[in-house]
Amino acid sequence: MKIGKFVFRAETFKEGNLYVSLSPELGVSSFGKTQKEAKESLKEAILLFLEECGRMGTLKQVLEESGFKKIGGSSLFSTVL
Repeated sequence: MKIGKFVFRAETFKEGNLYVSLSPELGVSSFGKTQKEAKESLKEAILLFLEECGRMGTLKQVLEESGFKKIGGSSLFSTVL
């Protein structure tokens, strides 16, 4: 399955001297020295996670279990919040 475009929710909060960014639906998180850095790190972590799911043949299952739905005939996926 080709990875399309995704709209995902990110929660960012400060923990000690760092900012943590979390995608609750996917259970993926990352961190950075600034909020912007934490969000960019999260995007990279999610991309790596989805690419690995694709290699393992579990991408469709992971997306469905995480609540992602394909929007129309496009390659855009989003969660129902």
